[in-house]
Amino acid sequence: MNTPAHILLNLLCLGRNRSAKLVTSVAIGGILPDAPMFVFYFVEKVLRGSSEQYIWRQAYYQTHWQNFIDVFNSLPIMAFGFLLALWASSQVGMLLFASMGLHALGDLPLHHDDGHRHFFPFSNWRFESPISYWDPDHHGGTVTRLEILAVVISCTILFRHYKSLKGRIALGTVGCLYGAYFVYVFTVWA
Repeated sequence: MNTPAHILLNLLCLGRNRSAKLVTSVAIGGILPDAPMFVFYFVEKVLRGSSEQYIWRQAYYQTHWQNFIDVFNSLPIMAFGFLLALWASSQVGMLLFASMGLHALGDLPLHHDDGHRHFFPFSNWRFESPISYWDPDHHGGTVTRLEILAVVISCTILFRHYKSLKGRIALGTVGCLYGAYFVYVFTVWA
């Protein structure tokens, strides 16, 4: 799934009936597993001037990038963080790591040949799903349509649920980022 979709679905699952501080924790947890991808893309595209083809066919698969990305997608590391937060009675921490885990579990069935090592550093195993969230050769078009539908439904429910102006502006911002992502995809990657 795309990052804004993770944020919205995580808010729907974990962020209703929570204080602003806890909702923020859920949102950050929805972003963190993808944060290394933003760093990776910025370094390769902006700092190194790499081509899209090189970025996604070679650089992405380099060991140092894979390790950096997979640390943030590791279910054992998330479980350890959750248990540490539980021990410390930190609801903020528990929701952060639960949200990260929900993100990772959402990604697990939606990557064909570009998946994460979700049990890193204990295992290098990757689930190679027959379904991809982006690859048209592996039902990417259908998954994208279902993701868009899930985002629209999530936004509708959350918009009705969050009554504050700040909450609605934040929700609208995430929705706009989701739309901006597709504009970028169709202008750069299409």
